[in-house]
Amino acid sequence: MADNPTADADMADEPEETQEVPTAVGTPSEVGATSGTSLELASEDVTPEVAAPEKTATPAKAAAPAKPAAKTPKVHARRPGEPSAADGVAEPRIGRRKVREGIVISNSMEKTAVVAIIERVRHPRYAKTVQRTKRLYAHDEANDTRVGDRVRLSETRPLSKLKRWRVDQVLERAR
Repeated sequence: MADNPTADADMADEPEETQEVPTAVGTPSEVGATSGTSLELASEDVTPEVAAPEKTATPAKAAAPAKPAAKTPKVHARRPGEPSAADGVAEPRIGRRKVREGIVISNSMEKTAVVAIIERVRHPRYAKTVQRTKRLYAHDEANDTRVGDRVRLSETRPLSKLKRWRVDQVLERAR
């Protein structure tokens, strides 16, 4: 490294004392001897270069990767239904609630209907189509469902120990 003191790349790693820094001092040949503005001409001909900042880092730290710049503040994602900062209008909630169709099998409770949801699934080992039935307790505010009605249910907040659904629509009345 010390063999070629004029190379800028080699000088960056050396201490400041060993680096050669050109100065803006003019020689008599560069500056007109008869003119009284010798400093002005010297500053026009030669521009001073700024010395590299002093490096005090050890070689082990120089090999380590540099830390990233200051992080930007974390912005929390806005949930659907919350007003946005730009317009103040809430977005509609899309696709958040489950919807099921089933047959009412009991309506003996007040404002509650028990609905059987029948799904046909293929058995994983025997590849036979199997019917699986789930019984859902649904809130029926008008209390107008009858046994045998085909209804559409939508998921809702817990209304009681077992009720998590509500009757949206009666699709087909029982005969």
